[in-house]
Amino acid sequence: MEISIIGAGLAGCEAAWQAAKEGCRVRLFEMKPLRFSPAHESENLAELVCSNSLRGTGMNNAVGCLKEEMRRIGSLFIEAADATAVPAGGALAVDRDEFSRYISDRITAAPNIELIREEIHRLPTEGTTILASGPLTSDPLSADLARLVGSEHLYFYDAIAPIVEADSIDYDIAWRASRYDKGGADYLNCPLSREEYDIFVQALLDADKLAGREFEKLVHFEGCMPIEEMAARGPQTLAFGPMKPVGLPDPRTGKTPYAVIQLRQDNRHATLFNLVGFQTRLTHPEQQRIFRTIPGLQNARFARLGSMHRNTFINAPSSLTPNLQLQRAEHIFLGGQISGVEGYVESAACGLLAGIFASYHLRGEQVPQPPSVTALGALMTHLTEADPENFQPMNVNYGLFPPLQLERKMKRADRRLAMAQRALEALPGWWKPINDRREERHSHD
Repeated sequence: MEISIIGAGLAGCEAAWQAAKEGCRVRLFEMKPLRFSPAHESENLAELVCSNSLRGTGMNNAVGCLKEEMRRIGSLFIEAADATAVPAGGALAVDRDEFSRYISDRITAAPNIELIREEIHRLPTEGTTILASGPLTSDPLSADLARLVGSEHLYFYDAIAPIVEADSIDYDIAWRASRYDKGGADYLNCPLSREEYDIFVQALLDADKLAGREFEKLVHFEGCMPIEEMAARGPQTLAFGPMKPVGLPDPRTGKTPYAVIQLRQDNRHATLFNLVGFQTRLTHPEQQRIFRTIPGLQNARFARLGSMHRNTFINAPSSLTPNLQLQRAEHIFLGGQISGVEGYVESAACGLLAGIFASYHLRGEQVPQPPSVTALGALMTHLTEADPENFQPMNVNYGLFPPLQLERKMKRADRRLAMAQRALEALPGWWKPINDRREERHSHD
């Protein structure tokens, strides 16, 4: 039983590790050092590019819960992170070179894994394969993927708007409505007076922006123009664009505001809302400062901040099965950022699941999905059940989890800890049968 994995980054190495643990032989393809992407420098595997931080360790943050789930499953990514950690307060940060070297050593020493230094230009037409080629997938491989999923479902740049937690919005100011009451009360609306609008536009113009890397420079299409670049076109551009107020009278006054910022429900639990048309290159501190000047968002908590960067990914809800298989080619699984997750930890987690799912597929066996109340399950729910019309990659956050069934009101911090406890209590019910099967297979080897 053999699995081919294309790409030996975080997701590819984690997928290879899990598949090998499942008793499969793995052929792991890595194009370095024959060819380097614009973001990579080292010949080692699982190279961390932009940061050495794997974010918070506490359970008050969903990524802390995700890391703990992966730790309990036996993730190589977490094993390497724990072994190469450096002091970073409440975050898990690593020595990047040692981290990459640790994973490289473990992969090359694994008896079931064959590392092949070769660039793959086309996806195999048969044989179980995991594509984990990352956000900078080469043009030939991207073209072949586009052939399988349809070019309309493959994207090369993220144009991401901020997302706020629903319970941090001031509903005494924001109101539900669609323009001219068409389509139901599908949006939340935050009104701005002429003075508030002028101050907001000037703040966008004066704010600090992120400079893109050379390989991230792009021509912005009108549909995904950064909000600050739209503002630079003229003082009224936003008022006639994404902040157009027509058809949205404020129910408190009965009058139409000078401008309106709309928020669209971002998940089926209605715990997250997306700022419509607010993709941006502003720095994260500037986004938080400026967007909290919007009436109704003065106390906003951001589940995700806006960004624009190079990132090859597919429209997962339109293209993937719940087991991370391509709907049009079920012998091919996707792992990592190309599947539509965001972040180091999430990429490795997706690779972990792809390795398990592909192994069961190869044996002709069924494997259950991780429970939706776990961080792993919440990520899978996002990939397969998000709105395909507005799909964007997402970091794990508690807004993706099913809400708690509460008999009494809880503080936000307590609610998050309760969600983490629920996740870790549910995990063994899914993981133990998988692990028991592993041990049974190994005992027969």
